[in-house]
Amino acid sequence: MNQQHLVQPSAPWLWATLAAALLLAGPGCRSAQQGDAPPKGADSDPKASGAHSNEPALAFGLGKDFPGPAEDLPLRAGEPAKAVFAGGCFWCVEAVFEQIDGVSEVISGYAGGSAETASYRDVLTGETDHAEVVQVVYDPGKVTYGTLLRVFFVTHDPTQLNRQGPDVGRQYRSAIFYASEDEKRVAEAYIRQIEAAELFEQPVVTTLEPLAGFYPAEAHHQDYARRNPDQPYIRYQAQPKLKKLQLLLPELLAPNPGDTAAPEPASAEPE
Repeated sequence: MNQQHLVQPSAPWLWATLAAALLLAGPGCRSAQQGDAPPKGADSDPKASGAHSNEPALAFGLGKDFPGPAEDLPLRAGEPAKAVFAGGCFWCVEAVFEQIDGVSEVISGYAGGSAETASYRDVLTGETDHAEVVQVVYDPGKVTYGTLLRVFFVTHDPTQLNRQGPDVGRQYRSAIFYASEDEKRVAEAYIRQIEAAELFEQPVVTTLEPLAGFYPAEAHHQDYARRNPDQPYIRYQAQPKLKKLQLLLPELLAPNPGDTAAPEPASAEPE
């Protein structure tokens, strides 16, 4: 475990509750998916080779109070709104936001680069400008943009530069893709707020990037954690994030977020 990112919990019971989920580390985000054949030059990819050590997921920040946003967009009735976040492997980020009351859909995809390179095989190389992202579709009359930012920062480590746990590369950067100046203003204010609260021992490195386009990922990446709960990466990376969300922000959870029956496991066939 990288101790520089670890904030010791003040409540022993909280650590004990998560300990079982944090004991071991699984493979990188895509190493277990047989259909995603690595592109040319991927032999050195730590996710594919398993050479890079994994850090126990979500050990950071335990025992800290993550404040609600002091500056936010107001609740408003109207059409669904969309927000785009990058916080490492999109399997995990998608699984988190699917639990939030007021969120109607979460789509894994790519943002930051061109349409021509918006594919898993290209993004995996780390040579595009894309990050793995999720597009969160939500009811702005029920949940605010600032609340989604709070969920985002609670459930990933924003102090890791161009990586998240075992997944290394600029495509796994922590980033907020804003679609308006209002979103940018609220995101900037919240980052200042959590830095002032000293929630992390290292500086927040989350980037704010204008959203030029969102490109949905291949079909077998969608709802991956929900459809594959026993996949080792999901057990050791996504599920601890969900446990942390349940412990720290239970008031934000949908009444029955897990009621949707999971279909058959995702196909291993490449797109």
